[in-house]
Amino acid sequence: MTDLTTLANVAGWLRYTPNTADSALLSRLITAASDFVEAWCGRTFLSARYDELRSGNGHRMLTLNNTPCTAVASVTIDGVAIPAAAGPTASGYRFTDTMVILNGYCFGRGIANVELVYTAGFASVPPGVEQAVIDLVALRYRELDRIGMASQSVGGETTAYVIRDMPPQVATALASWKPVVPRELV
Repeated sequence: MTDLTTLANVAGWLRYTPNTADSALLSRLITAASDFVEAWCGRTFLSARYDELRSGNGHRMLTLNNTPCTAVASVTIDGVAIPAAAGPTASGYRFTDTMVILNGYCFGRGIANVELVYTAGFASVPPGVEQAVIDLVALRYRELDRIGMASQSVGGETTAYVIRDMPPQVATALASWKPVVPRELV
């Protein structure tokens, strides 16, 4: 798990320079919010290497669990290494940012008979995702003095607070990053 924003960016959003105690707290909140966002979206954002054991579907294409794919190191089906295709029509494997495509081969039906080793993810955190993490951290930080409080009345004025896992604008910002099809069906 990697943090999806920095302490400097959160402090800038909050418009102040945190003290040492606040820096430790904000760093912990950044890690927790980053973990929450990746779990809620069902994906890892930053580039990483994946070694997946998958079940063959009998077709020439297999959708990857992690995207965008930037490199494929190997494709093995039933213990047989498939070479990289030398061109768009040559035998072997090719890939897009979401799938591996075979020419002259197929992902033979079987249980856990396909091994894919590839790299997927972004070189840097997409700006909308980072802002969503910053918003979550700022919200949790500002909640410290009112955890669980839905509203507060002072001098005849009532202030209502958000009591949710995340505010609606964060959910909206992250919704497009969730997979459309559950991974187990891909």
